[in-house]
Amino acid sequence: MNNIAEMIVTNRRLCHGDFLMQLDRAAATQPYAILLREKDLAAAEYRALARQALPLCAAHGVPLIAHSFAAVAQGLGVPALHLPFAAFVAAAQVGQLGAFAQRGVSIHSPAEARQAEALGATYLLCGNIFATASKPGLPPRGLEYLHETCAAVQLPVFAIGGITEENAALCVQQGAAGVCRMGHWFG
Repeated sequence: MNNIAEMIVTNRRLCHGDFLMQLDRAAATQPYAILLREKDLAAAEYRALARQALPLCAAHGVPLIAHSFAAVAQGLGVPALHLPFAAFVAAAQVGQLGAFAQRGVSIHSPAEARQAEALGATYLLCGNIFATASKPGLPPRGLEYLHETCAAVQLPVFAIGGITEENAALCVQQGAAGVCRMGHWFG
C-alpha cells in the first residue's frame, strides 16, 4: 500500500474461499499486524482459530492481535489485545490489561480517544471514516473527524471503514498512523 501501515482485520464470514489460506496470503504482504476479529465465536472456537492463525502470522513475521478474548490471548501467549471501547474501559478499571504489551481500542469520538489514552491504550482504531459495506446504512464520520481524533491524542491512530487503495493516503494526511482493511482481504 505504498508505504502506508496496514492493519488487516479478519472476518471469516465474508471470506469466499478457505479462510486460513486467505489469512496466509494477507500475512505474506507484511502488514503492520493482523487483528483476528472473529467476535461471533465462543471462547473455545476462538482459541482453536487463534492456534491456527498464530503460526501463519509468525511464519511471515507479522504480529497477531487478539480481539475481545483476553484469557485466550494470555493462554496462547499473544501479547496484543484489542477491545471495543466499553469493554476496554471496564477491563482497564479492574487492571486486566497489564499483561498485554499492545492494548488497542475502537473509538468513535475524540473524547473516547482521550479516555482510552488515559487508561493505557497503545493504539486506536478510529472509524468509520468512509461508507463501508460491513456497516450498511451507517453514515461515515469523515476525514475531519479523523483529523480531530488524531490531534486529540499522542497514540497511533488507524483509520477504519471503507478504506481503499485510493483513499488510504487521505487518512494519513489527516494524521493517521495507518489504515485498517477488512473487505479488501476477506470480502
